[in-house]
Amino acid sequence: MNTAQPVSPHGRSVRVWDPVVRLFHWGVVAGCTLNLFILEEGHTAHRYVGYTIGALLAVRIVWGFVGTYYARFTQFFPTPARLFPFIGQLLHGREPRMLGHNPLAAVVMLALMALLAVTVTAGYMMTTDTFWGIGWVKEVHEIAANGILVLAGLHALAAIVESWRLKENLIWSMVTGDKRAP
Repeated sequence: MNTAQPVSPHGRSVRVWDPVVRLFHWGVVAGCTLNLFILEEGHTAHRYVGYTIGALLAVRIVWGFVGTYYARFTQFFPTPARLFPFIGQLLHGREPRMLGHNPLAAVVMLALMALLAVTVTAGYMMTTDTFWGIGWVKEVHEIAANGILVLAGLHALAAIVESWRLKENLIWSMVTGDKRAP
C-alpha cells in the first residue's frame, strides 16, 4: 500500500491516520463531550451515545489487530523496551520524531481506551435489573468518566504543546490523516 500523499508546499506528507482511526477519535470526542457536558445522565440520549462509544471502541480494538500499519497495536504498544528509552530521550530533548503514536502517547491512548471500556460497561450495567440502583456501579461509572475527562484534557494539551514544539499541527493531522514526512 502506498502511503505517500501529493507533495505539499511544506514537503511530502504521509497518510498516518486512516478513516477508521479518525472516525473513532472524533466520534469518541463528540460522544464524550455530549455525555459529559450536554446530555442528562440516565436519559435515553445519554445511553445511546454511550452505546455508540462502546461500538466505536469495539471497532477500534478489532482495527488494532487487522487495520492499517499505524492503527495496529503492534506498531505502537508501549513495551518497557520502547517506553523507558523514549522517556530518557524525551527528558534529554533527544526523542525521535515518530509518525504514529510515540510510546508515551500510546500509554495515554490505551489508558483512555480502558477507561472508555469501564465507563461503557458500568453505564450498561446500571440499565440492567441486576445492577440498577447499585451504588458502586454508579461510582465506577462516574470515576471512569472523570478519568476520561482528565486524561483527554492532558492528551489535548500534549497535542497542542507537541504541535508547537514540532512545528506541525497534530490536531489537523487527525482531521486529514496526513503528517509531514520525516
